[in-house]
Amino acid sequence: MAYKLFEEVVLRKDIPEKRLRRGDVATIVEHHPVSDGEDGYSLEIFNALGDTISVVTIAESAIAPITKDEIFSVRSLEAA
Repeated sequence: MAYKLFEEVVLRKDIPEKRLRRGDVATIVEHHPVSDGEDGYSLEIFNALGDTISVVTIAESAIAPITKDEIFSVRSLEAA
């Protein structure tokens, strides 16, 4: 699936070194196309106040679109 820049997506896996968890919401800030493999994306993750807490680059298979039956939730930033 091709995602658009600045689209919000959901992480499909934990990223413990960044204290991120599956289900966290991120914003796509860059697309990294690959001709003979899986595309990647750079994501920016914000806290509840809108401050950037992390930027990561991740494979396309590790993100999913947000769906209409999902809701936002808040958690403390702790080890994933």
